[in-house]
Amino acid sequence: MEEIIADPVWIVMAGNIGSGKTSLTRLLSKRFGWQGFYESVDNNPYLPDFYADMKAWAFHLQMYFLGNRALEIESLLGSGKSSLMDRSIYEDAQIFVRALHEMGNLSDRDFDAYLKLYHLVLDKLQKPSLLIYLQAPVATLVDRIQKRARSIEESIDPGYLQLLESYYQQWLPHYSDSPLLTVGSASFDFVNNPDHLKQIASAIEYCLSTRKNLELMVPVHKKIKTS
Repeated sequence: MEEIIADPVWIVMAGNIGSGKTSLTRLLSKRFGWQGFYESVDNNPYLPDFYADMKAWAFHLQMYFLGNRALEIESLLGSGKSSLMDRSIYEDAQIFVRALHEMGNLSDRDFDAYLKLYHLVLDKLQKPSLLIYLQAPVATLVDRIQKRARSIEESIDPGYLQLLESYYQQWLPHYSDSPLLTVGSASFDFVNNPDHLKQIASAIEYCLSTRKNLELMVPVHKKIKTS
C-alpha cells in the first residue's frame, strides 16, 4: 500500500464501456489505500423495465441513477477518507442521457427536465480532486467487451460505442471542475504491467500536487544501459 497523499481526495474515473475503469479503480485503491467505489446495477429497480421498453423507462432509469449517485458521493465525502469512483456523475448527463435522447429513447421534454435537475444537483456537490479519463479506440473496446462476455453487454453495438466516444470528445475539452488526467488505456497494460501502473500513479500525484491537466498516452520505456 502506497499512501503518500496526505489530505483526503475524491477522484472520479471516466471512460467508455470497456475502457478499464473498474480494473484501474481496484488497482489504484489498493496501491494508495483509498476506498474504491464501483458502479453496481444489481439493485437497480428500473433496469428490467428499461431493457424491456427503453423508451418508456429511460427517464425513470436516469432519474434513479442521478439521485442514487448523488447520495453515494455525499456518503463517500462524509466518510473523511480518500476515495475513488469508477464512474463520474458527469457522464450520466454528458454521455448516456445525451445518447438516449439522440437515439429517440428520451423525449425533448424529458431531456430538458433531466438536465435542469442534473445541474441543480451538480451545483450542490463538492467538485472532485481529479478526473481520470481512460481513452481507447472503439475497436479495443469491442474486443474487451467480447472477451469479458457479460450477458448485459451482449447487445452493445460498435456504432453505439462510437456515439458515446464522440460525446466524450465533445465534453472533455470543456471540463474544468478539476484537473484532468487522460490515460491511453489501449497503450497502458496496468493490469499486467506494474511499471505501467506506476507511471499512472505518478501522473496522479503530479496532477493532484500541481492542479494541472496531463495526457499520458504512451508508456515511457526505460533504456537499458549497455557496456
